[in-house]
Amino acid sequence: MRHEAFEITGAARRGSWLVTCDHATNRVPDWLGGDLGIGPEDMGRHIAYDVGAKGVALALGAALDSPVICSDFSRLVIDPNRGEDDPTLLMKLYDGTIIPANRHAGPEEVERRLERLHRPYHAALAGLAEGRAIVSVHSFTPCLRGRSPRPWQVGILYSHLDARLSRAVIDGLRHQADLCLGDNEPYSGHLPGDAIDRHALRHGRHNTLIELRNDLIGTEAEQQQWAQRLAPILVQALVAVREVDCRGAGG
Repeated sequence: MRHEAFEITGAARRGSWLVTCDHATNRVPDWLGGDLGIGPEDMGRHIAYDVGAKGVALALGAALDSPVICSDFSRLVIDPNRGEDDPTLLMKLYDGTIIPANRHAGPEEVERRLERLHRPYHAALAGLAEGRAIVSVHSFTPCLRGRSPRPWQVGILYSHLDARLSRAVIDGLRHQADLCLGDNEPYSGHLPGDAIDRHALRHGRHNTLIELRNDLIGTEAEQQQWAQRLAPILVQALVAVREVDCRGAGG
C-alpha cells in the first residue's frame, strides 16, 4: 500500500512485530517544489534520511514475517519521529547545513506538512500496531561535523519508561564478540512525543529502536546480512520478555 506519506509492505503478514522506518527516504513532494533548496550531496546525507535503514527494515520484516511501514518523505520536510510540539519538528539548520525552504516556514506551513504527511503516517502506523511489538529501524552517521567519531556498529535505544525488550536484545547482541555495541548510544532513546513514545510506550507495547551505523549498510547485501543477524535475536528477546510477563501475571 502506498500513500504520499508512507509505504506499507506485508500488511497481511501474521508475525508478532511491526517494523517501522521513520526516516526511510529523502523524497520531497512535488507540492513543495521537489527540493528544499539544498543540493543533492546534502540530500544524500543523514540529515535528509536514514541512509540504508529502509533496506534493513524491509529485509527484517520479511525475516520476521511481519508488516513494515516506511515514511515516504524526507525528515527535513517534517520529522515523523518528533511530536507535533517538538522544536526540532521542522529543522532550519542541521549538522552545518541551512535548509532554505524551512528558513521562513511559519505555523501555516508547518500545519500543511503535518496534515498531508506527518499525521497520515502516524494514523497508518497506529492502524498496524495493535497487538504487536514495535521495532524501529534507524541509521546514524559515523561522525557529525566537528565531533568525535562514533565507534558503535549498532546501538539499541530505549526509554527508561520501558527498557524490557531492549535490554533483552542487548543481552543477545553482547554474545557476539565482533560487535561494538551501543547501549542507548549514540544517544538516548527517551524522546517524549516520538514514534516509540506515541505508539508503544503509551500503550504498554513491547518496543525497541535499532540504530545501525550507515557506512555498514550501504548495499543491499549488507542490509540483508544485518537483518538476518538481528531477526533471531529479536525473536528470542520477545519470547524472553513475554515469558516474564506471563510469570508476573500468574503471580
